[in-house]
Amino acid sequence: MNATARRRSTDMAVDPLIWTFDGPLATCIVDIEETLRRLIVQLDEVAGIAVALDVSLPALAARVRAGESLQPAWSAFLERMATRYGLPCAPRVRHRTDSGPLATLVVVYRS
Repeated sequence: MNATARRRSTDMAVDPLIWTFDGPLATCIVDIEETLRRLIVQLDEVAGIAVALDVSLPALAARVRAGESLQPAWSAFLERMATRYGLPCAPRVRHRTDSGPLATLVVVYRS
């Protein structure tokens, strides 16, 4: 790819879209899915999309200590994310060790 083509493909990239979710795990899962669904509808056609989900392990551990259960809701959520939204691949789930919001959804796309 020559320099002009590289510049044009870079010009079409936009800043990542970032949302944070905090609260009960079940509520965060529903909110993440709804946000992603609405975004996909708004974007309509894109050349490429990448979705990442950062999960704060300290925030997750606090919810488990408070009595929230992770399964089967988490497994069902990951399955829906991998198959329901027409993404080229399943979202990447990264685990953070810092405290903060339970989940951060990051979406990067190209027009």
